[in-house]
Amino acid sequence: ARLGLARADDGKPPMAVGVDLRGESYGLLIDQIGEVLRLPEESREENPVNLDPRMAKLAGGVHRLDGQLMVILDVDRVLELAADKMAA
Repeated sequence: ARLGLARADDGKPPMAVGVDLRGESYGLLIDQIGEVLRLPEESREENPVNLDPRMAKLAGGVHRLDGQLMVILDVDRVLELAADKMAA
């Protein structure tokens, strides 16, 4: 929902991923997990100018993998957006 994507309609319950950020613990509900990768920081690129603005608002850069673009989610931005919506 935070990314502006349609809800998964496969009947499976969402999964939770735990995130520790500056000493606080958070749980993020997600539809699915793909591969877990450890990528070198030097291969991270800035967001491309043609990245969907909804995604760019929450992205902390991209990695190019086998002809595909993997967007790196900036958890700080996601949680900041959540705090803004709760305060409104």
